[in-house]
Amino acid sequence: MRRTIAAVVAALAIGLTGAAEAKTLKLQASSAPGDWAHRFMTEGWQQKVGVMSGGSLKVEVLPTKAVVPYKETIDAVANGILDGDLNAVSYFSGRDPAFAMIGDLIAGYDTAEEVQTFCMEGGGKEILQKLYDKYAGGNIHVVGCGPYTKEALVSKVPIKSVEDFKGVKIRSPEGLAAEVFKRAGASPVSLPFSEVYTSLEKGIVDAADASAFVNNEASGMHKVAKYPLYPGIHSMAVLQFVVNKDVWNKLTDAERTILETWYVSAYVTMRRQADLLDRDLAAKYNAPGSDVTIIDWSKEERAKFRKIAVAAWEDYAKKSPLAQEALDAHLAFMKKTGLID
Repeated sequence: MRRTIAAVVAALAIGLTGAAEAKTLKLQASSAPGDWAHRFMTEGWQQKVGVMSGGSLKVEVLPTKAVVPYKETIDAVANGILDGDLNAVSYFSGRDPAFAMIGDLIAGYDTAEEVQTFCMEGGGKEILQKLYDKYAGGNIHVVGCGPYTKEALVSKVPIKSVEDFKGVKIRSPEGLAAEVFKRAGASPVSLPFSEVYTSLEKGIVDAADASAFVNNEASGMHKVAKYPLYPGIHSMAVLQFVVNKDVWNKLTDAERTILETWYVSAYVTMRRQADLLDRDLAAKYNAPGSDVTIIDWSKEERAKFRKIAVAAWEDYAKKSPLAQEALDAHLAFMKKTGLID
């Protein structure tokens, strides 16, 4: 009997020790509170890590700017202020043009699935790791990267062709996206996603490289910008999942595997759900009586825009060795998968 009691006490002690050592990783995302994408993560998916790990590991997905400005998350992760981030890679294009190449190869791919595959299987995350080894002192571990949608473009004015971009003030992340819009005749303005609605409302910008159709709807964009371009012509913003290297190294092999599996499952599911919701919203706004006019570019106009983008890729790649390596990886993947000859 004494041995049984002792065994129970020992088991309880182990359980309490495990509970004390349970770790919650704080991750700052690029999405704002109320966005569909943020609710997707916080109202179901972040909780799955705790279930999968039996409670030894949890994650908390914080909205943009919750801890640090959106362009400073990687510094916060490297210094241990944040445990990790789920931020947009292109936000860091000012540090090296390669971030733009990995973050959003404007007009480069047809589907978000293609870019997810490039990031996870075609060399994308390896180049991103090289970037953080160089610019974050080796203090960041890249778990993965990829987009979940081909973004729509919200606009207060009809943009039916490349020509219509002339003189349009458009919100765009700095880097390659801004360069492509500039070459198309627009005037890019760098703003975080959380400021897009008020900037449109106040006339600071006329249009915005924002997010998925469903995200734009959840943020109220179509109340003030009634000429969305859908399907999108340009962007599939790559979101990364990075973790502080010391934090990563202290996790068990099982916990690392859980985070890797959770990340892939979350973003594949998000991609599928966003696509279906986007299609439902497009049908709603295409119905008679809608005060929103969806603009779908012709193949000819899309081809013109892609030609502008390709020239920007090539010039941008010359700005750094890692940018050229990133573009070469994209082109090798596109050739391997039949996207280009």
